[in-house]
Amino acid sequence: MARPSAPETALRRFLRYVKFDTQSKEGVEAVPSTAKQLVLARVLCAELRAMGARGARVDRHGYVLASIPANLPAAHPARGQVPAVGLLAHLDTSPSAPGADVRPQVLTYRGGDVRLRSGVVIRARENPELRRNRGKRIVTTDGTTLLGADDKAGVAVIMALAEELLRGTPFPHGEVRVCFTPDEEVGNGTRYLDLKAFGADVAYTLDGDAPGQVPSSV
Repeated sequence: MARPSAPETALRRFLRYVKFDTQSKEGVEAVPSTAKQLVLARVLCAELRAMGARGARVDRHGYVLASIPANLPAAHPARGQVPAVGLLAHLDTSPSAPGADVRPQVLTYRGGDVRLRSGVVIRARENPELRRNRGKRIVTTDGTTLLGADDKAGVAVIMALAEELLRGTPFPHGEVRVCFTPDEEVGNGTRYLDLKAFGADVAYTLDGDAPGQVPSSV
């Protein structure tokens, strides 16, 4: 019997997702403001379905919605009482810089400034958070485009967690609701989000927090 494939890491997912140009556009009434956001939305929906997520779909405004069932046994005293927890991240990247042809580079940060392939330098004195990552792997753009970590890092983390939970983690949990939103960078991230369809009792947005910080609740 063939062994099941290992789950895809958040890093590998991130390096895949940043290759999608999902730049949003200001001054557009429609949501999503760009059709290219729907390309990644449909890929994520297909991946969630393949994992076994329930009700995975992309609605007409580009919101990706899916549910991960609770794994509490029928006799568990908390079954039916655990709130549904939502996890959100946004699909789009900022319209302020190019988002196509992203070439990510992975490196181990040894300290000091980081020189990108294009010649752009990330100055340590201007980015004090670098000091907390000495000796760790970091991902940067090559300096010619946005990297898209805002917020494909959040997307990758949520997708990696979804795969782990759906593969049958022994960690007991209630229902987890997943939502990926369009157009956050242009102020319309939740404009057409159907909260009833989302179905979360409490939700957390994974977007831009430093390691060890709890994401903001919504």
